[in-house]
Amino acid sequence: PIFQDSNGLAVKFFLQKDLPDAIQAELCETITALGGRVEAKVPRQGYILVQPGTNEGERLRVCWNSAERPERHFVPYTYVEACKIAGMLLKQIFVENGAPILMHIHPSIANVNAQAALGQRIMHCGGDPHASEQSARVILADPHNEVFQHLVKSYQGVPDKFVESYLWVKKCIEKSMVIYTPQVYKNPGGRRPGEERTQFTEQDEEHLCTWIAAKIPYKETGGRTGNRLYQQLCEQSNDPDYAWVTRHTWQSWRERYKKNAARLDIVIAAIVERKKPAPGEKGQYGYVRQPEAKPKRSRKKHTKVLGANDELDEGVGLPVHAPVIVQMQGDVPGHSLQAENYPHLPAPAAVASTSVRPSPAEEEMDEEGSEWTVRIGDAEPPQWAKRKQSEELVPQSVQKRARTSEHTPDLSELNHQNVVTTIADIHVIDQGIRDIAREFRFTIEEVQEYYDRCGEMGRTRLRFQKMREQLANFEDESDQ
Repeated sequence: PIFQDSNGLAVKFFLQKDLPDAIQAELCETITALGGRVEAKVPRQGYILVQPGTNEGERLRVCWNSAERPERHFVPYTYVEACKIAGMLLKQIFVENGAPILMHIHPSIANVNAQAALGQRIMHCGGDPHASEQSARVILADPHNEVFQHLVKSYQGVPDKFVESYLWVKKCIEKSMVIYTPQVYKNPGGRRPGEERTQFTEQDEEHLCTWIAAKIPYKETGGRTGNRLYQQLCEQSNDPDYAWVTRHTWQSWRERYKKNAARLDIVIAAIVERKKPAPGEKGQYGYVRQPEAKPKRSRKKHTKVLGANDELDEGVGLPVHAPVIVQMQGDVPGHSLQAENYPHLPAPAAVASTSVRPSPAEEEMDEEGSEWTVRIGDAEPPQWAKRKQSEELVPQSVQKRARTSEHTPDLSELNHQNVVTTIADIHVIDQGIRDIAREFRFTIEEVQEYYDRCGEMGRTRLRFQKMREQLANFEDESDQ
């Protein structure tokens, strides 16, 4: 039976008198069934079952709790059921000098049910989980919460105060004893007592001066007290010729020079005078390989050969073309168009269908890029001053760059007859747009925008005619 000691004697229990009768009857039945005995008076040795938080429970604890009776324990009445579930008599391990160990359940344990279960387990084993953080001896927190490490650092210097994980309670119950997380020694750094420091020898200083003389031969260039010079020195430790660098750290080598610079500079100057290195020699500190020069990229000039029909009208933004007499095959909707003649425009010129390939001398001149020569005396002009063949064959007016338009076709892919017909069509459309804008008093841009969307001249004329009629019929507020 659970409630019997090693000698086979029954464990004694005393029940708080004001417990409900149903609870008392159930407790008596369970205790008797598990081998225990319920006493009518407070026993010298045994368990007093109380209801935590009640006046009677506190009165019993004050009156009967004594250091002379360490084997008299005060536990909640749920202790009986807990022992039955555990299958053993739970020992009162969280008791010290006859008093319960004060514990604080930190809010980092967010689960309320977990907090309640943890508190019950602590009380069943004799502890008090209701202490504040300041008065508690043990603070139970969630080790996975960032607050845990903050608590450890805050109380690591406070004697007799421990920060433990919530799993610590279960471990103590399983081992039937309280074991706090031990403190381990962490080396604070520095030399241990009695440990001697590696002293600098004359040979160490000689090696150091040789290194500095090779890397920074002239002090005025700077860098002798920087960190990188001595870090590079210690990086040579794998080289058998630099095995001596392992005797000291790079900080020690730096401090050695820094504190003895006046004396060591004389030694370094003597080494430099003997070897006479030139400033910027390969291997000296602070000098790196000059980056490779990027090749210059020359831009070739391309002359676009245009037709004479592509001169621009700066006023409207549409191409102005030479006068063309065209017999239209059909009428544009909304218009009665016939062939027109424009005597004020220049005569048409032939369209160059292909461009002339430059000569090898001209291509070579383009590849030279920035190599420009000048004419000296009566000598022949340089290549760049000569007019290219493509420029000689194309009139000056043709070399103007044409402004592109959304409705301008690609003239280079048409033959001469198609080019002339297309230009005439574009000019007729442009004139029709101007006529509509002038007749119905709208801007050219508005008419052009709508025509670009629908693509029909008759539909465009009809729309702006209706719009003008609607505006004419619109009543003004003053006429009402």
